[in-house]
Amino acid sequence: METSCGVVLVNIDSVLLLQYPQGHWDLPKGHVEDTDADYIATVRRELAEETGITDIVFDKDFVERTDYTYRHKGRVRQKQVFWFLAETNSLDVSLSREHRGHLWLDWEQAIAQLTHDETRAVVQLAWQKTKESN
Repeated sequence: METSCGVVLVNIDSVLLLQYPQGHWDLPKGHVEDTDADYIATVRRELAEETGITDIVFDKDFVERTDYTYRHKGRVRQKQVFWFLAETNSLDVSLSREHRGHLWLDWEQAIAQLTHDETRAVVQLAWQKTKESN
């Protein structure tokens, strides 16, 4: 099974979404690499590569997992994604060539903009967690 890690990245009440080359909107995420010390290291590396953002603080009590299958080159693949919640003070995004665009949206707009139901559910849980923390 393929494993990736991603982040619900929040700046005050805005959530960062990235537009992928295929057109869909999702959260920053990427594959775990052998050199990553742990899943948090994967998130930090991927976020820096995809957005240039490095100043993040994780919510230690939030981790969710989604599982799905997709087709790649005619083969069905299984994937699991571990999702984390983090805050940043940065709004400046330097997109990698892996993405076509980005948006900082409020919680409701972000949920509406996301393409995949699994990711919508994760963002909904993260939003609930931030409401409980405030």
